[in-house]
Amino acid sequence: MYKKYLAELVGTFALSFVVLSAVASGGGLPIAVPLIAALTLGLFVYTIGPVSGCHINPAVTLGLLSIKKISSIEAVRYILAQLLGALAAILVSKIFVITSPMTASPFNSRVFLAEGLGTFFFCFGIASVVYGQAKEQMSGLVIGGSLLLGVLIASLVGAAGILNPAVAFALNSATILYTVAPVVGSVLGFKTYKYIVNVQ
Repeated sequence: MYKKYLAELVGTFALSFVVLSAVASGGGLPIAVPLIAALTLGLFVYTIGPVSGCHINPAVTLGLLSIKKISSIEAVRYILAQLLGALAAILVSKIFVITSPMTASPFNSRVFLAEGLGTFFFCFGIASVVYGQAKEQMSGLVIGGSLLLGVLIASLVGAAGILNPAVAFALNSATILYTVAPVVGSVLGFKTYKYIVNVQ
């Protein structure tokens, strides 16, 4: 029963840790961090997807809750596991990273919209897997690609392109911009896809 929560903890730890490490190291090319995050997520879709569904993102969990694909109590447990994974990533990264790579930003409506829009496209892609429109063997590619698209969209409009409240927490950027905006984008992305393809 608790294996899925452990899977979420491990997956969120891995995603948060690689993003923390990539950002702290400068990330090299502008596309490096989004690409690393997308590849990591794609890998975990295949490895822990059969166990937990591989949310590893509170915004995704709350989006799935909004379309009744997960119960309220399950959502709370998933989010707790995800936040513990992010916290573990912070603690482990302190061994390798001397300073925190990001600091919280003041509210900016443009950034809020960019993070929400990026998460919308990310979760719109996830919804195609949830509702079986994307082939199962392609799920990792579809979800990883959707994350890459979402991060690039958010980044191009001037946001950090985090799209994940747990990763924002790990990056010391857990403001309304990077926690509430992704949840709003996630809910709208799932609901819009459900409406478009007319599924239950």
